[in-house]
Amino acid sequence: MSDTLPTQPGAASRIKARYWIETAFPLADAAFIMAGEQSTGTFVRTPGETDELRARYAARVEKIVELGAVDAPSLSGSGLPRKHTGPVIRRAAEVTLSWPLENMGPSLPNLLATVAGNLFELKPFSGLKLLDIELPTEFLSVYQGPQFAVEGTRQLTGVYGRPLIGTILKPSVGMSPEQTAAQVRMLAEAGVDFIKDDELQADGPHCPFDQRIPQVLRVLNEYADHTGKRPMYAANITGEIDQMQRRHDLVAAAGGTCVMVSLNSVGLPGMVALRRHASLAIHGHRNGWGIFGRSHAIGMSFIAYQKLWRLAGIDHVHVNGLRNKFCEEDASVIASARECLTPMFAPPYKGCTIMPVFSSGQSARQAPDTYKALGSLDLIYACGGGILAHPAGPAAGVRSLHQAWQAAVDGIPLAQYASTHTELRGALEAFPD
Repeated sequence: MSDTLPTQPGAASRIKARYWIETAFPLADAAFIMAGEQSTGTFVRTPGETDELRARYAARVEKIVELGAVDAPSLSGSGLPRKHTGPVIRRAAEVTLSWPLENMGPSLPNLLATVAGNLFELKPFSGLKLLDIELPTEFLSVYQGPQFAVEGTRQLTGVYGRPLIGTILKPSVGMSPEQTAAQVRMLAEAGVDFIKDDELQADGPHCPFDQRIPQVLRVLNEYADHTGKRPMYAANITGEIDQMQRRHDLVAAAGGTCVMVSLNSVGLPGMVALRRHASLAIHGHRNGWGIFGRSHAIGMSFIAYQKLWRLAGIDHVHVNGLRNKFCEEDASVIASARECLTPMFAPPYKGCTIMPVFSSGQSARQAPDTYKALGSLDLIYACGGGILAHPAGPAAGVRSLHQAWQAAVDGIPLAQYASTHTELRGALEAFPD
């Protein structure tokens, strides 16, 4: 993962976290409360909290940027300073705190307890959200990070110079192993590069994992033997740690190249254990992400969230898509995808980048805007209806996506390109803005 690294946290190594806050307290006081709560302090000074201890272990307030007054509290239950009189004036700000790494060592679970622990319940705040984190390179001495990421995924699929065109098996649940394998065969023959289980289908009694996986991978192995092309299939192995490891091994033994895990379901230690065991690419699904990201006033930004999972070892992660069916705005989607492709650590350490996965209501329509905004072809572009609901069939749906991305790269308007490309024309007619 990296060059020579320190094995013990040095005194100079610090973790930084940037927050958005909203409070009726003076901003400096509010920031001091945050720093104390998450390091050496409590609500009163205790005898053991010596000046020497505080100098070494207390969190520091690195920066406060006032953003202005707010009209009303974003969250209920917030309090006021003691002996407060006069009108209540609430302010928003960005606050950056830092901690010495030796407080918790290079440990993701304990990092999370530090930067995203009891802060969210503190009464002085009517809003508090973690925006970003910066980690020292000592974390690379403990965590492996992604094994395949962008380059390895391209090698496994043989797809270069364009996005991977992907899709999701639908209906999410209800199909038998035989029906699932038949749909995979149809999608492979249509030219799809990447196929994934839905997050709702792991090991249901109507479609047991131990029956589904051999049948699906037999289809893909036969297709590869005939064509030389092997679509990547992300088999949902989400479960207990021992279950995930056993399912991973079943996928590997059957010739698979990728497994999928629901991140919020298995937690960071579960993912770390899987990564240490894994020889296959790990596709990270962020289902449940809205708990952390939907509110502006509480939770965690995706920028911070994905850094934790990158270190834990995922190779791909979902970032939503432009003009999606969910509540996320396009600018947020693009910022998330850019961050996945941005190195976490400066040279000489390796970048620890991962492949962003665009999905949710995507079709040929969004390709030019996605390329223009992201400025990269390193992504998985996952379309369900955009492939399966094409009026000329799934193969035409896949071709329409290739054509849309080629038009985007060449800078040719979709309507113009569609005038000489039947499949793209059919997609634009079938999937209007």
